[in-house]
Amino acid sequence: MLDELKDLIEKHLFTEKEVKQIVKKRTAFETALVRRVAQKADFLRYVSYEMGLEQLRRKRAARTKSESTIPSISDYALVRRQFQIFERALKKFKADVALWIQYIQVAQREGARALVGRITARALQLHPNQPALYILAASHELNHQSPSSARTLLQRGIRLNAESIELWREYVKMELGFVESLRRRWEILGIGTTAQEKEDDSAADPSNLIMPGVDQEVVSAEDSTEEETGAEARKEILQGAIVKSVMNSAAQALPKVELFDSLKRLLTEYPLPSSLQETLLEHLYNLLKERLPGDAGAIKLRANRFLTPELKGEALVEGLRRANEELVEAAGGDAREEVCEVYATFVEEWCKTAIDGNMKQYLISTLRSLCRHRESPSLLAAHIRVVTNTEDGAKALSLARKYSRKARTSAGVWLARLEAERRFGDRAEGAQRAAQGTVGEMEAVRTWKKD
Repeated sequence: MLDELKDLIEKHLFTEKEVKQIVKKRTAFETALVRRVAQKADFLRYVSYEMGLEQLRRKRAARTKSESTIPSISDYALVRRQFQIFERALKKFKADVALWIQYIQVAQREGARALVGRITARALQLHPNQPALYILAASHELNHQSPSSARTLLQRGIRLNAESIELWREYVKMELGFVESLRRRWEILGIGTTAQEKEDDSAADPSNLIMPGVDQEVVSAEDSTEEETGAEARKEILQGAIVKSVMNSAAQALPKVELFDSLKRLLTEYPLPSSLQETLLEHLYNLLKERLPGDAGAIKLRANRFLTPELKGEALVEGLRRANEELVEAAGGDAREEVCEVYATFVEEWCKTAIDGNMKQYLISTLRSLCRHRESPSLLAAHIRVVTNTEDGAKALSLARKYSRKARTSAGVWLARLEAERRFGDRAEGAQRAAQGTVGEMEAVRTWKKD
């Protein structure tokens, strides 16, 4: 019998019968690993069994509260066996990233800091293009108060995976945490006191009463210069200079709406002082406008900055007005159809919400005004649908028939008209035949049903 199992019996944590059952189960697992081509599932079942044993051992040890505080072999043997099984599995399945991640997570849970470092180093050597491994490794370093190592890991990951949104987001998140930790540390140490506070401290210093004069003025001037330089640097850091620099690099390396949306959600959700949050969001939106000036998704994201979830009453009305004006400006002129579609969706979505009726009329009127200057199929179809939903049958039919003559080849406009005809008119079948004659065998029009 193994020493670890004997120790479990001696500590009265397991009975002899239970230990025999453990030996039997382990034999079955080992047989499965050697008698045929082993599958990953075989190793995972084995590890899962050992994890269950360790949990049971800890519960029983806590319940018995053994007087002996000297560590013995059974205190760590079951955990060590888990690690050994993972090592054996990884010899066969080196290419399985999920298995590496699982091993790292188990080692982290058991507090094996040095082992985690070794595992992540090996995993990254084999899989340098897996962002999840860099994020795990950086998180481990941060949890052990090593931001410089975490920063180095993330920078290395970004060099090899510049198009990974997850890595850029994690890098920005790490720098946000770093800035916040500096702010709290400086507050505790009293660094960054105002000039008036410094003057008050100087007046209270008894040495000034003993040695006043020119020398003191020179020293004060030198200290003042150094303090101003340090204070200015601290001010820049606390205003997000480091985070802005990282966002600049991210926007340059990966100018995609998905990146900006991910960073926006991070800055919104991360617990930051309101002034810093506003500064960073403003910088992000400026970068978005600079990098993706005509992109439909970018225009939508920028406009939505005025519409935060907590807005109510007059604040909501003002936010909706500003967002609407920005989208109308973007959809005007020679804007692409994708931009017009963004505005059309914006109006339809807000008209379906429980906002004030006057605001709905305001949105519909701006949409109507835009339709007069742009024959965009997306705008025309949206205008038909929102008017149809207001239950103004005569107006909806008039618009639908007018717009279907303007945009004869647009399936979206014809579908909007067919819906208006179904609800308020009597020309649905004729409209469907006309639509099929102009847009061909468009599936949505061809399969549209009156009922």
